[in-house]
Amino acid sequence: MRRLLVSLALVLTITAAALPARAGRETLTIGIGQYPASLHPSIESMVARSYVLGLARRPFTVYDANWQLVCMMCTALPTLDNGLARPETTPDGKPGMAVSFTIREDARWADGVRVSTRDVVFTREVGRHPKSGVMPKEFWRSLWKIDVADDRRFTLHFDKRHFDYNDISSYELLPEHVEAAAFAEPESYPTRTRFAVDPTNAGLYNGPYRVAEVAPGSHVVLVRNPYWGGAKPAFERIIVRAIENTAALEANLLSGAIDMIAGEIGLTLDQATALEARHGDRFAVIFKPSLVYEHIDLNLDNPDLADVRVRRALLLALDREAITQQLFAGRQPVANSNVSPLDRMAAPDVRRWRHDPSAASALFTEAGWGRMQNGVRVDTAGRPLRVELMTTAGDRTRELVQQVLQSQWKAAGVDVRIRNQPARVFFGETVSRRRFPAMAMFAWFSAPESVPRTTLHSSEIPTEANGWAGQNYTGFRNAEMDATIEAIETELDEGKRRILWAKLQAIYAEELPALPLWFRANPFVLPRWLDGVQPTGHQFPTTLWVEEWRVREN
Repeated sequence: MRRLLVSLALVLTITAAALPARAGRETLTIGIGQYPASLHPSIESMVARSYVLGLARRPFTVYDANWQLVCMMCTALPTLDNGLARPETTPDGKPGMAVSFTIREDARWADGVRVSTRDVVFTREVGRHPKSGVMPKEFWRSLWKIDVADDRRFTLHFDKRHFDYNDISSYELLPEHVEAAAFAEPESYPTRTRFAVDPTNAGLYNGPYRVAEVAPGSHVVLVRNPYWGGAKPAFERIIVRAIENTAALEANLLSGAIDMIAGEIGLTLDQATALEARHGDRFAVIFKPSLVYEHIDLNLDNPDLADVRVRRALLLALDREAITQQLFAGRQPVANSNVSPLDRMAAPDVRRWRHDPSAASALFTEAGWGRMQNGVRVDTAGRPLRVELMTTAGDRTRELVQQVLQSQWKAAGVDVRIRNQPARVFFGETVSRRRFPAMAMFAWFSAPESVPRTTLHSSEIPTEANGWAGQNYTGFRNAEMDATIEAIETELDEGKRRILWAKLQAIYAEELPALPLWFRANPFVLPRWLDGVQPTGHQFPTTLWVEEWRVREN
């Protein structure tokens, strides 16, 4: 399963007068800390995009607030017990799996066209094309055939027996009647897709709302989908405003320009804590522990960072416990690997790199950086150990963390230069195309027991040749990790899978393709008149259940 990028940035704050005023409770205005680089559901992975599309689209399957896999656009979740899933052998002798789904009878695109198996077949065609830019690559490669029974029933044939065979949340359905023309030239699809050139086309959306207005960098307006077959949502329209500076986001909330702040991508923990203390009578603040993994991706093509001794020394030089205590009141546990302690597959004995300046110094020396010159480590040729640390601009807390990291690394003799960018540049170009020279700080948002193939498997390194698909931005290449990921995916026995998960975490903690920081708690700031918002703590946003949101009756 692909992961979602999480960050905040500074671009534009608009005044309350720039949008029509809310009349009664017909309009809900939500503030988020980032504007999505794209509204296409499968070409990039920003949480901001996922949050907006949660209002306007429905996937086949998702994990709910109880961390259980459930159907959304299908009528029943296939299992081996109910006969809708069955093992099979592929024509080339591989152990495969056939999984059958039925599309809900009331599923309609917002232009009135019925969601059908034509869309299912078309989406696979787009996903399997090597230049479409659609992710995740392995999901589409493994899906070798589709059998169509009628306009609602279909069977997917995979060339592997995945333990999560009935999780097809990656199957982000594309409307064939709208997108076929855009896909006529597959290599140009990322720029020709109607999500990019005609994002208010009603035929792109099948959820409770459809996108009615897009103001890049500013806001997205959504209105009710007249063809939505589920419960009628409470609000006539929803405005999602991108206020990509956390201080301005809070100010807009207090002024009434927005009604709530999304927990998935909103205020920092310290801001929310202070706001609750001052304005708890107006707003309910929910602190939700989550699977959000804050870390620093390392570009392993950088020869200095290619040395695992340098990577380990960099981590040993950091006092992450002190940072989480001082900045987050201990609410965000230090990460020892990429798997959260909340995940059922978390290994209890994974290696911990505790703050140890002496051990860090010894490793730097062993790697050839033992001599100090003007307070900075240099190699035998006198070249300084200098790295660049990048993240998105505008997140007050993340920028403070950068300064603390810079200071702690300076004490260890590492010269760290800070260079930040707006989120749309940082994620749309720098990270996704591996253009960061050394370090990129951001977060991954994942689902329960989500196999990190897209971020760690060597086949998932984005390149121009594969249309920059894949999320292995570090360029990590490790045959043992590849084999472990592949074994996890096809191990149906949970006990055996747990052993493999422990191995994966051990490799990660030893090799450190990224520097683990902590797992975040997300603060949801809600008006006291709003009911029904249930934080999930994983990558599927609260907006997927927007039809359950209601105005509280006095």
